[in-house]
Amino acid sequence: MRHWIKPFAAGAALSAALVLPAAAQTKWNLPAAYPLDNPHTVNLMAFAKDVQTATGDKLQITVHPAASLFKAPEIKRAVQTGQAQAGEVLISLHENEDPIFGIDVVPFVANSYPSAKKLWQASKEAVTRKLAAQGIMLLFAVPWGPQGIYAKQDINTVADMKGLKWRAYNVGTARIADLVGAQPVTIQAAELPQALATGVVNAFMTSGSTGYDSKVWETMTHYYDTQAWIPKNLTFVNKAAFDALDKPTQDAVLKAAAVAEERGWKLAEEKAVWYVDQLRANKMKVQPPSPELKAGLQKIGETLTADWIKKAGAPGQAIIDSYSKM
Repeated sequence: MRHWIKPFAAGAALSAALVLPAAAQTKWNLPAAYPLDNPHTVNLMAFAKDVQTATGDKLQITVHPAASLFKAPEIKRAVQTGQAQAGEVLISLHENEDPIFGIDVVPFVANSYPSAKKLWQASKEAVTRKLAAQGIMLLFAVPWGPQGIYAKQDINTVADMKGLKWRAYNVGTARIADLVGAQPVTIQAAELPQALATGVVNAFMTSGSTGYDSKVWETMTHYYDTQAWIPKNLTFVNKAAFDALDKPTQDAVLKAAAVAEERGWKLAEEKAVWYVDQLRANKMKVQPPSPELKAGLQKIGETLTADWIKKAGAPGQAIIDSYSKM
């Protein structure tokens, strides 16, 4: 038996030595902000696997979930500077850079998946152009679930939100706090469970998936299904890193990205219902907003839409006009 093992091992080593030089590998890091079982991360893992398979292991993409490599607000800059070759980010985090990045979180502009897809079609060119000017190439966009309000009390009107410690994670959520008289506290998704456990925030607006990831039922009691907006995560790559790939590998990345976008939208819609069901299953009081709360939020939406157009100028107005005609 020993005589058989040695020649086999030697032959295997020789075969590996002959094969490896022909299969030079490129390795990319892709930081992400959400847990491994979050649908966005699941989709990223599938994208990475598709790329690796299509390129015969020539390009390997390692996904780093749960803000383990870079915190959410740092990911875009890391890709821009080449610290990471690719990344995924909630694009509205960067609305302060350019209002165009915040179009999908203006309340009540798009509050269904079909309307969110139309809004993306209307804004994609402007977003892509802005990223390109920063040395970043867009790969694909995937939505979250519709945004609702989590709280530890009844909220029947916007007046009931006054004085609440309100989690803010972008310009829009901070402005909502200002308009209703709540106290905005900047908390990213990865930090939310700790913030809830320690009472740093006691109300916030986010998707069912982030609520589920954060086990909100341990501290929150109410969920109001306002469907205020449907934000998106963008996955992108450092343009220089992409340009360094050979043409077949570039084509494989773009093909996998197109598949990931289609899969991501489908998964988002399917999981949105499931997540809200999980809130109910964990004894949260899930309900639509009262007519008074809905009317108050709609008024806030009109104010924030006007504010956004004023900041975004002609390019922003062009997006809204294009979207309105779809």
